[in-house]
Amino acid sequence: MNGTKSIGLALIVAGVLGLMFSTFSFTKDTHEAKVGPLTLSVTEKQTVNIPLWASIAAIVVGGVLVAVGGKRG
Repeated sequence: MNGTKSIGLALIVAGVLGLMFSTFSFTKDTHEAKVGPLTLSVTEKQTVNIPLWASIAAIVVGGVLVAVGGKRG
């Protein structure tokens, strides 16, 4: 399997995952302070939305790369 087909398959998998899970969340440590024996920290929960068009575009481009990679290889 050459590089073009590998990238194409990765794009297809990423596109399908994007369709299945249109959002994902993660926590981010933003501030931390130590005052004597006390430790204070602040975490923020952030949500990322994956657009539908980006998932579909990744699947289409991945399919093209797999098809082109298969004909050349």
